[in-house]
Amino acid sequence: MMEEIISFLNKNNKTISTMESATGGYIASSITNVSGSSLVFKFGAVTYSNEYKIKMGVDKEIIDKYSVYSMECADSMSLNISKFTNSNYGVGVTGKINDYDPNNLVGDNATVFLSIYDKDNNKHYNKVIKVKNQTRVENKELIKNEFVNLFKESFMK
Repeated sequence: MMEEIISFLNKNNKTISTMESATGGYIASSITNVSGSSLVFKFGAVTYSNEYKIKMGVDKEIIDKYSVYSMECADSMSLNISKFTNSNYGVGVTGKINDYDPNNLVGDNATVFLSIYDKDNNKHYNKVIKVKNQTRVENKELIKNEFVNLFKESFMK
């Protein structure tokens, strides 16, 4: 599935970067598992803490107003990673994978927010994902598959 996205990006001379929290770099890892991804993948950031989301460009006011577990935060992550790397597409992922976070008490413990920012059209594409009671790896795979589906539906029609 990821091979099709890498091929699409390569054929269209486009690039992609990621800022991931909940998935811990799983999408970036899945991209770089594909031969030829170095031509289209610029950068992957794992920003588990609020501090590093802010250092990577997420406005603290967004976190304070909407929480770190929100689509607003995911949108800011995707936009800012695209800006930071000058990539055509930025991916932002935040949320909880069946986990309690004492530093961020707001938010459902089984909801993940996925945002893909399209720099060329200044538009976000979003998906709210309900994770299941599976292992973290299985849930990360689910989220990666949702990313693939959203990317294909949004850009590869």
